Amino acid sequence: MTFTPLEIAAVIFTLANVWLAVKENIWTWPTGIASVLLYLVVFWRSHLYLNAGLQLVYFALSIHGWYEWLHGGENKTELKITRASSKMWTILMSIGVLLTVGFFWLLRATSHDASLPVWDAVTTAFSIVGQFMLNTKIVENWLIWAIVDVIYVFMFIDQKLYLTAGLYAFFVVLCVKGLLDWRRTAHASV
Repeated sequence: MTFTPLEIAAVIFTLANVWLAVKENIWTWPTGIASVLLYLVVFWRSHLYLNAGLQLVYFALSIHGWYEWLHGGENKTELKITRASSKMWTILMSIGVLLTVGFFWLLRATSHDASLPVWDAVTTAFSIVGQFMLNTKIVENWLIWAIVDVIYVFMFIDQKLYLTAGLYAFFVVLCVKGLLDWRRTAHASV
């Protein structure tokens, strides 16, 4: 089992990114930007093309999230944590399913060596949904991330990205902490 320096750096920045998000710390965004640029290369080399492309989406969403957390609240103040309504859940899950189908179709039409195309499509689609929810400080983003992270663990083991698989297994634990902490914060502000 060998870990490349690139994967090690990506793991360190991503761990910092998620830990800071759980803590609702604004530094989550610059560490996230560094991590997505590193993982863009790691995933491309592993033929996880959608997840490599997802890093570019994360880059843009990280800039958006950084702005939203600082100025997305009432009168351009700091954004507060909120809960998802059932209408919001329905819309976001529908978007996730539609993105999954579209990404799977795109992979099948354009790539002959894609690794795990169904799971690559599912994780890419619902990562976008989870990231949008994180950007807008919706508590339930942690549920989406927990499910996606479990799938990622198996994908990364399959690709022999063992360090990254371990990181994503730890993220499942952080997702539970994030969910509990953010629920408490949302409840306290009601």
